[in-house]
Amino acid sequence: MRFNFDQTIDVEKTKAYMVGAGLASLSAAVFLIRDGHVPGKNIHIYEELNITGGSMDGNGDPEHGYVIRGGRMFDEEAYACTFGVMESIPSLTDPKVSILDEFNAFNKKIHTSGKARLIDNEANILEVSSLGFNREDRLALADIILKPEESLGTKTIKDCFPESFFKTNFWFMWTTTFAFEPWHSAVEFKRYLHRFMHELPRLNDMSGVRRTAYNQYDSMLLPMTKWLESQGVNFELNCSVTDLEFKPSETETTVTAFSCVQNGKETRIEIGEGDFAFVTIGSLTAGTSLGSMTTVPKINDKHVGGAWALWEKIATGRSEFGHPHVFDDRVEESMWESFTVTLKDPTMVKKIVEYSGNKPGTGALMTFKESGWFMSIVLHNQPHFLNQPDHVQTLWGYALFPYEKGDFIKKRMVDCSGEEILTELLYHLNFKEDMKKILKTSICIPCILPFTTAQFLTRAKGDRPATIPEGSTNLALLGQFCEIADDVVFTMDYSVRGAQIAVYQFLNLDKKVTPIYKGQHDARVLYNSAVSMLKDDNLREELAAIKSLLK
Repeated sequence: MRFNFDQTIDVEKTKAYMVGAGLASLSAAVFLIRDGHVPGKNIHIYEELNITGGSMDGNGDPEHGYVIRGGRMFDEEAYACTFGVMESIPSLTDPKVSILDEFNAFNKKIHTSGKARLIDNEANILEVSSLGFNREDRLALADIILKPEESLGTKTIKDCFPESFFKTNFWFMWTTTFAFEPWHSAVEFKRYLHRFMHELPRLNDMSGVRRTAYNQYDSMLLPMTKWLESQGVNFELNCSVTDLEFKPSETETTVTAFSCVQNGKETRIEIGEGDFAFVTIGSLTAGTSLGSMTTVPKINDKHVGGAWALWEKIATGRSEFGHPHVFDDRVEESMWESFTVTLKDPTMVKKIVEYSGNKPGTGALMTFKESGWFMSIVLHNQPHFLNQPDHVQTLWGYALFPYEKGDFIKKRMVDCSGEEILTELLYHLNFKEDMKKILKTSICIPCILPFTTAQFLTRAKGDRPATIPEGSTNLALLGQFCEIADDVVFTMDYSVRGAQIAVYQFLNLDKKVTPIYKGQHDARVLYNSAVSMLKDDNLREELAAIKSLLK
Protein backbone atom coordinates (compact mmCIF):
# COMPACT_ATOMS: atom_id res chain seq x y z
CA MET A 1 0.00 0.00 0.00
CA ARG A 2 1.21 3.50 -0.88
CA PHE A 3 -0.47 5.36 1.92
CA ASN A 4 1.89 7.59 3.90
CA PHE A 5 1.42 6.75 7.54
CA ASP A 6 3.72 9.54 8.67
CA GLN A 7 1.72 12.39 7.20
CA THR A 8 -0.25 14.74 9.45
CA ILE A 9 -4.00 14.72 8.80
CA ASP A 10 -5.94 17.97 9.17
CA VAL A 11 -9.23 16.39 10.23
CA GLU A 12 -11.11 19.69 10.07
CA LYS A 13 -10.52 19.73 6.31
CA THR A 14 -10.73 15.98 5.73
CA LYS A 15 -13.80 14.79 3.87
CA ALA A 16 -15.08 11.25 3.52
CA TYR A 17 -17.30 9.91 0.73
CA MET A 18 -19.01 6.56 1.23
CA VAL A 19 -20.85 4.17 -1.08
CA GLY A 20 -23.66 2.32 0.70
CA ALA A 21 -25.47 3.10 3.95
CA GLY A 22 -25.16 -0.30 5.57
CA LEU A 23 -23.44 -1.27 8.81
CA ALA A 24 -19.91 -0.92 7.36
CA SER A 25 -20.36 2.67 6.17
CA LEU A 26 -22.27 3.78 9.26
CA SER A 27 -19.56 2.27 11.46
CA ALA A 28 -16.84 4.01 9.45
CA ALA A 29 -18.67 7.29 9.98
CA VAL A 30 -18.87 6.62 13.74
CA PHE A 31 -15.13 5.91 13.90
CA LEU A 32 -14.31 9.01 11.85
CA ILE A 33 -16.30 11.24 14.21
CA ARG A 34 -15.67 9.55 17.55
CA ASP A 35 -12.04 8.50 17.21
CA GLY A 36 -10.80 10.68 14.38
CA HIS A 37 -12.67 13.88 15.32
CA VAL A 38 -13.67 14.46 11.71
CA PRO A 39 -16.64 16.87 11.63
CA GLY A 40 -19.85 15.07 10.74
CA LYS A 41 -20.65 17.65 8.06
CA ASN A 42 -17.55 16.46 6.17
CA ILE A 43 -18.98 12.94 5.75
CA HIS A 44 -21.19 12.08 2.76
CA ILE A 45 -22.98 8.72 2.43
CA TYR A 46 -24.60 7.66 -0.86
CA GLU A 47 -27.23 4.91 -0.85
CA GLU A 48 -29.19 3.55 -3.83
CA LEU A 49 -32.18 2.60 -1.65
CA ASN A 50 -34.55 5.08 -0.03
CA ILE A 51 -33.54 3.97 3.47
CA THR A 52 -30.33 3.33 5.40
CA GLY A 53 -29.42 -0.02 6.94
CA GLY A 54 -28.21 -2.04 3.98
CA SER A 55 -28.79 -5.73 4.63
CA MET A 56 -29.81 -5.14 8.24
CA ASP A 57 -33.43 -4.29 7.65
CA GLY A 58 -36.78 -4.53 9.39
CA ASN A 59 -39.92 -2.95 8.05
CA GLY A 60 -43.62 -3.35 7.40
CA ASP A 61 -46.89 -2.89 9.21
CA PRO A 62 -49.67 -5.10 10.61
CA GLU A 63 -51.96 -4.50 7.64
CA HIS A 64 -49.54 -5.54 4.89
CA GLY A 65 -47.20 -7.74 6.93
CA TYR A 66 -43.73 -7.34 8.37
CA VAL A 67 -40.45 -8.36 6.71
CA ILE A 68 -36.95 -9.13 7.91
CA ARG A 69 -34.78 -10.71 5.25
CA GLY A 70 -32.41 -12.23 7.80
CA GLY A 71 -31.71 -12.38 11.51
CA ARG A 72 -28.49 -11.74 13.41
CA MET A 73 -27.37 -13.44 16.57
CA PHE A 74 -24.81 -11.83 18.87
CA ASP A 75 -22.09 -13.69 20.70
CA GLU A 76 -20.87 -12.18 23.96
CA GLU A 77 -17.24 -13.19 23.48
CA ALA A 78 -16.88 -12.76 19.72
CA TYR A 79 -18.54 -9.42 18.97
CA ALA A 80 -16.32 -6.95 20.79
CA CYS A 81 -15.88 -4.72 17.72
CA THR A 82 -19.63 -4.33 17.25
CA PHE A 83 -20.19 -3.67 20.94
CA GLY A 84 -17.51 -0.97 20.76
CA VAL A 85 -19.63 0.96 18.26
CA MET A 86 -22.91 0.30 20.08
CA GLU A 87 -21.58 1.79 23.30
CA SER A 88 -21.22 5.17 21.57
CA ILE A 89 -24.74 5.39 20.14
CA PRO A 90 -27.48 6.85 22.36
CA SER A 91 -30.82 5.13 22.71
CA LEU A 92 -33.75 6.55 20.76
CA THR A 93 -35.96 6.43 23.86
CA ASP A 94 -33.44 7.46 26.52
CA PRO A 95 -30.38 9.42 25.31
CA LYS A 96 -28.74 8.96 28.72
CA VAL A 97 -28.06 5.31 27.89
CA SER A 98 -26.46 3.69 24.86
CA ILE A 99 -27.94 1.05 22.60
CA LEU A 100 -25.37 -1.31 24.16
CA ASP A 101 -26.84 -0.57 27.58
CA GLU A 102 -30.28 -1.38 26.17
CA PHE A 103 -28.91 -4.57 24.62
CA ASN A 104 -27.35 -5.73 27.90
CA ALA A 105 -30.48 -4.92 29.90
CA PHE A 106 -32.63 -6.88 27.44
CA ASN A 107 -30.37 -9.93 27.57
CA LYS A 108 -30.38 -9.92 31.37
CA LYS A 109 -34.15 -10.19 31.18
CA ILE A 110 -34.55 -12.56 28.21
CA HIS A 111 -32.28 -15.62 28.27
CA THR A 112 -31.91 -18.05 25.36
CA SER A 113 -32.25 -21.73 26.29
CA GLY A 114 -33.85 -23.62 23.44
CA LYS A 115 -35.73 -26.82 24.25
CA ALA A 116 -36.70 -27.76 20.69
CA ARG A 117 -33.52 -27.34 18.66
CA LEU A 118 -34.08 -30.29 16.29
CA ILE A 119 -37.44 -31.74 15.25
CA ASP A 120 -38.17 -34.80 13.07
CA ASN A 121 -40.87 -35.20 10.44
CA GLU A 122 -43.26 -36.68 12.99
CA ALA A 123 -43.05 -33.42 14.99
CA ASN A 124 -41.01 -35.14 17.71
CA ILE A 125 -38.51 -32.96 19.57
CA LEU A 126 -35.17 -34.78 19.43
CA GLU A 127 -32.58 -35.33 22.14
CA VAL A 128 -29.47 -33.39 21.13
CA SER A 129 -27.28 -33.33 24.24
CA SER A 130 -24.72 -35.37 22.30
CA LEU A 131 -23.16 -33.94 19.16
CA GLY A 132 -23.33 -37.41 17.64
CA PHE A 133 -19.76 -37.86 16.40
CA ASN A 134 -18.06 -41.14 15.72
CA ARG A 135 -14.29 -41.50 15.87
CA GLU A 136 -13.81 -40.71 12.16
CA ASP A 137 -15.92 -37.54 12.47
CA ARG A 138 -13.94 -36.31 15.45
CA LEU A 139 -10.59 -36.90 13.84
CA ALA A 140 -11.70 -35.09 10.67
CA LEU A 141 -12.88 -32.15 12.78
CA ALA A 142 -9.61 -32.02 14.70
CA ASP A 143 -7.70 -32.27 11.42
CA ILE A 144 -9.39 -29.25 9.82
CA ILE A 145 -8.88 -27.23 13.01
CA LEU A 146 -5.16 -27.99 12.99
CA LYS A 147 -4.46 -27.63 9.27
CA PRO A 148 -3.16 -24.28 7.98
CA GLU A 149 -5.60 -22.41 5.72
CA GLU A 150 -3.18 -22.62 2.80
CA SER A 151 -3.45 -26.40 2.75
CA LEU A 152 -7.23 -26.26 2.27
CA GLY A 153 -7.13 -24.07 -0.83
CA THR A 154 -10.49 -24.16 -2.62
CA LYS A 155 -11.70 -27.36 -0.97
CA THR A 156 -15.33 -27.58 0.08
CA ILE A 157 -16.55 -28.69 3.49
CA LYS A 158 -17.73 -31.92 1.89
CA ASP A 159 -14.18 -32.59 0.68
CA CYS A 160 -12.93 -32.67 4.28
CA PHE A 161 -15.41 -34.92 6.08
CA PRO A 162 -16.85 -38.44 5.81
CA GLU A 163 -20.51 -38.87 4.85
CA SER A 164 -21.38 -39.75 8.45
CA PHE A 165 -20.38 -36.24 9.58
CA PHE A 166 -23.31 -34.71 7.70
CA LYS A 167 -25.77 -36.85 9.66
CA THR A 168 -24.59 -35.76 13.11
CA ASN A 169 -26.49 -33.52 15.50
CA PHE A 170 -23.50 -31.19 15.32
CA TRP A 171 -23.87 -30.65 11.58
CA PHE A 172 -27.64 -30.09 11.71
CA MET A 173 -27.23 -27.51 14.49
CA TRP A 174 -24.02 -25.84 13.27
CA THR A 175 -25.11 -25.52 9.64
CA THR A 176 -28.48 -23.96 10.51
CA THR A 177 -26.99 -21.65 13.13
CA PHE A 178 -24.46 -20.20 10.69
CA ALA A 179 -26.04 -21.10 7.28
CA PHE A 180 -23.26 -23.32 5.95
CA GLU A 181 -23.87 -25.69 3.02
CA PRO A 182 -21.70 -28.78 2.27
CA TRP A 183 -20.39 -27.12 -0.92
CA HIS A 184 -19.17 -24.01 0.89
CA SER A 185 -15.53 -23.14 1.58
CA ALA A 186 -13.61 -25.34 3.99
CA VAL A 187 -11.49 -22.29 4.89
CA GLU A 188 -14.55 -20.34 6.05
CA PHE A 189 -15.78 -23.39 7.97
CA LYS A 190 -12.38 -23.66 9.67
CA ARG A 191 -12.44 -19.99 10.66
CA TYR A 192 -15.86 -20.46 12.24
CA LEU A 193 -14.63 -23.47 14.21
CA HIS A 194 -11.86 -21.30 15.63
CA ARG A 195 -14.01 -18.24 16.31
CA PHE A 196 -17.01 -20.06 17.81
CA MET A 197 -15.38 -23.11 19.37
CA HIS A 198 -16.63 -21.94 22.77
CA GLU A 199 -20.20 -22.50 21.56
CA LEU A 200 -19.81 -26.29 21.17
CA PRO A 201 -20.90 -27.11 24.76
CA ARG A 202 -24.07 -25.00 24.37
CA LEU A 203 -24.87 -25.62 20.72
CA ASN A 204 -27.85 -27.80 21.67
CA ASP A 205 -29.73 -24.96 23.39
CA MET A 206 -27.96 -21.91 21.90
CA SER A 207 -27.67 -20.44 25.39
CA GLY A 208 -24.68 -18.38 24.26
CA VAL A 209 -26.82 -16.38 21.84
CA ARG A 210 -27.62 -12.73 22.59
CA ARG A 211 -30.20 -10.68 20.69
CA THR A 212 -31.40 -7.12 20.32
CA ALA A 213 -34.78 -6.20 21.78
CA TYR A 214 -36.17 -5.52 18.31
CA ASN A 215 -34.96 -6.38 14.82
CA GLN A 216 -31.46 -5.06 14.15
CA TYR A 217 -32.65 -2.12 12.05
CA ASP A 218 -34.88 -0.74 14.79
CA SER A 219 -32.41 -1.57 17.59
CA MET A 220 -29.11 -0.67 15.89
CA LEU A 221 -29.13 0.83 12.41
CA LEU A 222 -31.89 3.39 13.00
CA PRO A 223 -30.25 4.75 16.20
CA MET A 224 -26.89 4.88 14.38
CA THR A 225 -28.48 6.79 11.50
CA LYS A 226 -30.22 9.25 13.83
CA TRP A 227 -27.00 9.90 15.77
CA LEU A 228 -24.98 10.45 12.60
CA GLU A 229 -27.63 12.85 11.31
CA SER A 230 -27.39 14.75 14.59
CA GLN A 231 -23.65 15.04 13.98
CA GLY A 232 -24.26 16.63 10.59
CA VAL A 233 -23.51 13.61 8.38
CA ASN A 234 -24.98 14.02 4.88
CA PHE A 235 -27.12 11.14 3.60
CA GLU A 236 -27.95 11.04 -0.10
CA LEU A 237 -30.64 8.38 -0.61
CA ASN A 238 -31.96 7.07 -3.93
CA CYS A 239 -28.44 7.70 -5.21
CA SER A 240 -26.64 4.89 -7.01
CA VAL A 241 -22.86 5.16 -7.46
CA THR A 242 -22.21 3.59 -10.85
CA ASP A 243 -18.46 4.09 -11.27
CA LEU A 244 -15.30 5.53 -9.72
CA GLU A 245 -12.85 7.81 -11.51
CA PHE A 246 -9.15 7.34 -10.82
CA LYS A 247 -6.11 9.58 -11.16
CA PRO A 248 -3.82 8.32 -13.95
CA SER A 249 -0.87 6.50 -12.37
CA GLU A 250 1.18 3.34 -12.93
CA THR A 251 1.91 2.79 -9.26
CA GLU A 252 -0.87 4.34 -7.19
CA THR A 253 -4.65 4.16 -6.96
CA THR A 254 -6.35 7.45 -6.14
CA VAL A 255 -10.10 8.02 -6.47
CA THR A 256 -10.93 11.44 -7.88
CA ALA A 257 -14.71 11.24 -8.36
CA PHE A 258 -17.90 9.17 -8.05
CA SER A 259 -20.25 8.82 -11.00
CA CYS A 260 -23.82 8.69 -9.66
CA VAL A 261 -27.43 8.44 -10.72
CA GLN A 262 -29.81 10.11 -8.27
CA ASN A 263 -33.54 10.02 -8.92
CA GLY A 264 -32.84 9.27 -12.58
CA LYS A 265 -30.36 12.13 -13.03
CA GLU A 266 -26.64 11.58 -13.66
CA THR A 267 -24.31 13.47 -11.30
CA ARG A 268 -20.60 13.58 -10.53
CA ILE A 269 -19.09 13.90 -7.05
CA GLU A 270 -15.49 15.11 -6.91
CA ILE A 271 -13.13 13.60 -4.33
CA GLY A 272 -10.55 16.23 -3.42
CA GLU A 273 -6.90 15.80 -2.52
CA GLY A 274 -6.61 14.60 1.07
CA ASP A 275 -10.15 13.21 1.07
CA PHE A 276 -11.09 9.53 1.43
CA ALA A 277 -13.46 7.15 -0.34
CA PHE A 278 -15.07 4.17 1.42
CA VAL A 279 -16.83 1.76 -0.94
CA THR A 280 -18.89 -1.24 0.18
CA ILE A 281 -18.44 -3.96 -2.44
CA GLY A 282 -20.89 -6.76 -3.17
CA SER A 283 -24.09 -7.35 -1.25
CA LEU A 284 -25.72 -10.21 0.66
CA THR A 285 -29.18 -8.88 -0.14
CA ALA A 286 -28.78 -7.65 -3.73
CA GLY A 287 -31.53 -8.93 -6.00
CA THR A 288 -33.94 -9.56 -3.12
CA SER A 289 -37.41 -10.54 -4.29
CA LEU A 290 -40.52 -10.61 -2.09
CA GLY A 291 -43.67 -12.64 -2.63
CA SER A 292 -47.00 -12.58 -0.82
CA MET A 293 -49.61 -15.01 0.47
CA THR A 294 -50.66 -15.60 -3.14
CA THR A 295 -47.58 -14.74 -5.23
CA VAL A 296 -44.15 -16.34 -5.64
CA PRO A 297 -40.92 -14.29 -5.42
CA LYS A 298 -38.55 -14.26 -8.39
CA ILE A 299 -35.03 -15.65 -8.51
CA ASN A 300 -32.94 -12.64 -9.55
CA ASP A 301 -29.27 -12.40 -10.45
CA LYS A 302 -26.46 -9.86 -10.12
CA HIS A 303 -28.00 -7.54 -12.70
CA VAL A 304 -30.73 -6.43 -10.29
CA GLY A 305 -29.41 -3.49 -8.25
CA GLY A 306 -26.01 -1.86 -8.60
CA ALA A 307 -23.88 -3.41 -5.84
CA TRP A 308 -22.27 -6.12 -7.97
CA ALA A 309 -22.08 -3.96 -11.11
CA LEU A 310 -19.97 -1.35 -9.34
CA TRP A 311 -17.50 -3.89 -7.97
CA GLU A 312 -17.21 -5.61 -11.36
CA LYS A 313 -16.60 -2.28 -13.09
CA ILE A 314 -13.84 -1.04 -10.79
CA ALA A 315 -12.18 -4.48 -10.58
CA THR A 316 -11.82 -4.79 -14.36
CA GLY A 317 -8.09 -4.66 -15.04
CA ARG A 318 -7.31 -4.18 -11.33
CA SER A 319 -6.56 -7.52 -9.67
CA GLU A 320 -5.88 -5.74 -6.37
CA PHE A 321 -9.65 -5.11 -6.18
CA GLY A 322 -10.42 -8.84 -6.11
CA HIS A 323 -12.55 -11.02 -8.36
CA PRO A 324 -16.28 -10.41 -7.95
CA HIS A 325 -17.25 -13.11 -10.47
CA VAL A 326 -16.14 -15.74 -7.95
CA PHE A 327 -19.00 -14.62 -5.72
CA ASP A 328 -21.74 -13.30 -8.01
CA ASP A 329 -21.91 -15.95 -10.74
CA ARG A 330 -23.05 -18.92 -8.61
CA VAL A 331 -26.55 -18.05 -7.45
CA GLU A 332 -27.47 -21.74 -7.24
CA GLU A 333 -24.78 -22.12 -4.54
CA SER A 334 -25.39 -18.90 -2.61
CA MET A 335 -29.19 -18.53 -2.61
CA TRP A 336 -31.56 -19.27 0.23
CA GLU A 337 -35.12 -18.31 1.03
CA SER A 338 -36.52 -16.73 4.18
CA PHE A 339 -40.04 -15.85 5.25
CA THR A 340 -41.65 -13.58 7.82
CA VAL A 341 -45.06 -14.44 9.26
CA THR A 342 -47.33 -11.74 10.69
CA LEU A 343 -49.88 -13.29 13.06
CA LYS A 344 -53.08 -11.39 13.84
CA ASP A 345 -54.42 -14.20 16.01
CA PRO A 346 -52.54 -15.59 19.07
CA THR A 347 -53.26 -19.26 18.30
CA MET A 348 -50.00 -20.15 16.54
CA VAL A 349 -47.74 -18.45 19.10
CA LYS A 350 -49.59 -20.10 21.98
CA LYS A 351 -49.24 -23.50 20.33
CA ILE A 352 -45.50 -23.00 19.62
CA VAL A 353 -44.91 -22.01 23.26
CA GLU A 354 -46.85 -25.05 24.47
CA TYR A 355 -45.13 -27.36 21.99
CA SER A 356 -41.55 -26.13 22.49
CA GLY A 357 -41.61 -25.18 26.17
CA ASN A 358 -40.08 -21.82 25.28
CA LYS A 359 -41.63 -18.40 25.63
CA PRO A 360 -41.08 -15.99 22.72
CA GLY A 361 -37.45 -14.86 22.59
CA THR A 362 -36.05 -17.75 24.63
CA GLY A 363 -36.02 -20.60 22.12
CA ALA A 364 -33.63 -19.55 19.35
CA LEU A 365 -33.80 -21.72 16.21
CA MET A 366 -36.15 -24.69 15.79
CA THR A 367 -34.92 -26.83 12.88
CA PHE A 368 -36.92 -29.49 11.05
CA LYS A 369 -33.92 -31.68 10.33
CA GLU A 370 -35.65 -34.09 7.94
CA SER A 371 -37.61 -31.50 5.99
CA GLY A 372 -37.02 -31.41 2.25
CA TRP A 373 -36.46 -27.67 2.43
CA PHE A 374 -34.26 -28.01 5.55
CA MET A 375 -36.36 -25.35 7.26
CA SER A 376 -35.81 -23.52 10.56
CA ILE A 377 -37.91 -20.97 12.44
CA VAL A 378 -37.41 -18.63 15.38
CA LEU A 379 -40.07 -16.99 17.53
CA HIS A 380 -38.54 -13.70 18.66
CA ASN A 381 -39.43 -11.74 21.74
CA GLN A 382 -42.52 -9.67 20.99
CA PRO A 383 -42.87 -7.04 19.70
CA HIS A 384 -40.08 -7.45 17.17
CA PHE A 385 -40.79 -4.16 15.37
CA LEU A 386 -41.09 -0.69 16.90
CA ASN A 387 -44.50 -0.11 15.29
CA GLN A 388 -45.87 -3.59 16.06
CA PRO A 389 -49.18 -3.51 18.00
CA ASP A 390 -49.65 -5.66 21.09
CA HIS A 391 -52.25 -7.86 19.42
CA VAL A 392 -49.95 -8.72 16.48
CA GLN A 393 -47.05 -11.19 16.68
CA THR A 394 -44.37 -12.24 14.22
CA LEU A 395 -42.04 -15.15 13.55
CA TRP A 396 -39.23 -15.66 11.06
CA GLY A 397 -37.87 -18.67 9.25
CA TYR A 398 -35.55 -19.73 6.47
CA ALA A 399 -34.59 -22.78 4.43
CA LEU A 400 -31.20 -23.93 3.18
CA PHE A 401 -32.59 -26.21 0.42
CA PRO A 402 -35.22 -24.05 -1.32
CA TYR A 403 -34.68 -25.85 -4.65
CA GLU A 404 -35.99 -29.09 -3.11
CA LYS A 405 -39.62 -30.23 -2.82
CA GLY A 406 -41.54 -29.91 0.44
CA ASP A 407 -42.74 -32.89 2.45
CA PHE A 408 -46.40 -31.88 2.52
CA ILE A 409 -46.58 -29.24 -0.23
CA LYS A 410 -44.98 -31.24 -3.02
CA LYS A 411 -43.34 -28.26 -4.69
CA ARG A 412 -39.95 -26.60 -4.61
CA MET A 413 -39.93 -23.85 -2.02
CA VAL A 414 -38.88 -21.31 -4.67
CA ASP A 415 -42.14 -22.12 -6.49
CA CYS A 416 -44.35 -21.59 -3.42
CA SER A 417 -46.47 -18.68 -2.29
CA GLY A 418 -46.50 -17.46 1.30
CA GLU A 419 -49.67 -19.45 2.01
CA GLU A 420 -48.04 -22.65 0.77
CA ILE A 421 -44.88 -22.05 2.84
CA LEU A 422 -46.93 -21.41 5.98
CA THR A 423 -48.99 -24.53 5.26
CA GLU A 424 -45.83 -26.63 5.02
CA LEU A 425 -44.63 -25.20 8.35
CA LEU A 426 -47.95 -25.92 10.08
CA TYR A 427 -47.81 -29.54 8.91
CA HIS A 428 -44.26 -29.89 10.29
CA LEU A 429 -45.46 -28.55 13.66
CA ASN A 430 -48.52 -30.85 13.49
CA PHE A 431 -50.87 -27.87 13.98
CA LYS A 432 -53.32 -29.32 11.46
CA GLU A 433 -56.46 -28.80 13.53
CA ASP A 434 -55.87 -25.03 13.66
CA MET A 435 -54.46 -24.66 10.16
CA LYS A 436 -57.50 -23.02 8.56
CA LYS A 437 -57.78 -20.43 11.34
CA ILE A 438 -54.05 -19.61 11.32
CA LEU A 439 -53.91 -19.28 7.53
CA LYS A 440 -56.92 -17.00 7.50
CA THR A 441 -55.46 -14.62 10.12
CA SER A 442 -51.80 -14.56 9.01
CA ILE A 443 -49.60 -12.95 6.38
CA CYS A 444 -46.55 -14.92 5.25
CA ILE A 445 -44.14 -13.01 3.03
CA PRO A 446 -41.48 -15.18 1.32
CA CYS A 447 -38.14 -13.64 0.39
CA ILE A 448 -35.62 -15.05 -2.09
CA LEU A 449 -32.04 -13.89 -1.48
CA PRO A 450 -29.70 -14.86 -4.35
CA PHE A 451 -26.42 -13.93 -2.62
CA THR A 452 -26.98 -14.48 1.11
CA THR A 453 -24.17 -17.02 1.45
CA ALA A 454 -22.01 -15.79 -1.44
CA GLN A 455 -19.28 -14.87 1.05
CA PHE A 456 -19.01 -18.57 1.99
CA LEU A 457 -18.33 -19.75 -1.57
CA THR A 458 -15.04 -21.44 -2.33
CA ARG A 459 -12.39 -18.89 -3.19
CA ALA A 460 -8.64 -18.56 -3.77
CA LYS A 461 -6.14 -16.10 -2.41
CA GLY A 462 -6.71 -12.71 -4.00
CA ASP A 463 -10.37 -13.22 -4.80
CA ARG A 464 -11.21 -10.98 -1.86
CA PRO A 465 -9.35 -7.65 -1.85
CA ALA A 466 -7.65 -6.08 1.16
CA THR A 467 -9.58 -3.39 3.02
CA ILE A 468 -7.06 -0.87 1.71
CA PRO A 469 -5.85 -2.38 -1.59
CA GLU A 470 -2.21 -2.38 -2.60
CA GLY A 471 -1.28 1.01 -4.04
CA SER A 472 -4.32 2.83 -2.70
CA THR A 473 -3.82 6.36 -1.43
CA ASN A 474 -7.42 7.17 -0.48
CA LEU A 475 -9.70 4.20 -1.25
CA ALA A 476 -10.95 1.63 1.27
CA LEU A 477 -13.16 -1.32 0.37
CA LEU A 478 -15.69 -2.39 2.98
CA GLY A 479 -18.19 -5.16 3.64
CA GLN A 480 -18.35 -8.93 3.61
CA PHE A 481 -16.23 -9.49 0.50
CA CYS A 482 -12.93 -7.99 1.67
CA GLU A 483 -10.19 -10.06 3.26
CA ILE A 484 -9.51 -9.69 6.99
CA ALA A 485 -7.13 -12.41 8.12
CA ASP A 486 -8.58 -14.85 10.69
CA ASP A 487 -11.91 -13.01 10.89
CA VAL A 488 -15.25 -14.59 9.96
CA VAL A 489 -17.61 -13.27 7.30
CA PHE A 490 -21.41 -13.26 7.70
CA THR A 491 -21.02 -11.47 11.02
CA MET A 492 -21.62 -7.88 12.00
CA ASP A 493 -18.15 -7.78 13.50
CA TYR A 494 -16.60 -8.32 10.06
CA SER A 495 -18.22 -5.21 8.60
CA VAL A 496 -17.43 -3.12 11.67
CA ARG A 497 -13.80 -4.26 11.91
CA GLY A 498 -13.15 -3.50 8.24
CA ALA A 499 -14.44 0.04 8.82
CA GLN A 500 -12.26 0.41 11.91
CA ILE A 501 -9.15 -0.79 10.07
CA ALA A 502 -9.71 1.68 7.23
CA VAL A 503 -10.38 4.72 9.43
CA TYR A 504 -7.51 4.08 11.84
CA GLN A 505 -5.02 3.61 8.99
CA PHE A 506 -6.20 6.55 6.90
CA LEU A 507 -6.14 8.96 9.85
CA ASN A 508 -2.90 7.56 11.32
CA LEU A 509 -4.63 7.12 14.67
CA ASP A 510 -2.58 5.96 17.61
CA LYS A 511 -5.18 3.33 18.41
CA LYS A 512 -5.29 -0.43 18.07
CA VAL A 513 -7.99 -2.16 16.06
CA THR A 514 -10.22 -4.25 18.32
CA PRO A 515 -8.56 -7.69 18.53
CA ILE A 516 -10.28 -10.75 17.12
CA TYR A 517 -11.52 -13.16 19.77
CA LYS A 518 -9.49 -16.40 19.58
CA GLY A 519 -11.07 -18.92 21.89
CA GLN A 520 -9.04 -21.71 20.29
CA HIS A 521 -6.08 -20.47 22.37
CA ASP A 522 -8.00 -20.67 25.66
CA ALA A 523 -7.29 -23.94 27.50
CA ARG A 524 -10.74 -23.94 29.13
CA VAL A 525 -12.47 -23.52 25.77
CA LEU A 526 -10.39 -26.33 24.27
CA TYR A 527 -11.13 -28.70 27.12
CA ASN A 528 -14.87 -27.97 27.26
CA SER A 529 -15.15 -28.34 23.50
CA ALA A 530 -13.28 -31.64 23.54
CA VAL A 531 -15.58 -32.93 26.29
CA SER A 532 -18.61 -31.94 24.18
CA MET A 533 -17.24 -33.81 21.19
CA LEU A 534 -16.99 -36.97 23.32
CA LYS A 535 -20.12 -36.59 25.42
CA ASP A 536 -21.72 -39.88 26.49
CA ASP A 537 -18.94 -41.91 24.85
CA ASN A 538 -16.73 -42.47 27.93
CA LEU A 539 -13.69 -42.50 25.66
CA ARG A 540 -11.02 -41.28 28.05
CA GLU A 541 -8.12 -42.26 25.84
CA GLU A 542 -9.62 -40.43 22.86
CA LEU A 543 -10.28 -37.36 24.99
CA ALA A 544 -6.67 -37.33 26.05
CA ALA A 545 -5.56 -37.71 22.43
CA ILE A 546 -7.72 -34.79 21.22
CA LYS A 547 -6.58 -32.59 24.12
CA SER A 548 -3.03 -33.32 23.07
CA LEU A 549 -3.80 -32.43 19.43
CA LEU A 550 -5.37 -29.12 20.41
CA LYS A 551 -2.53 -27.92 22.62
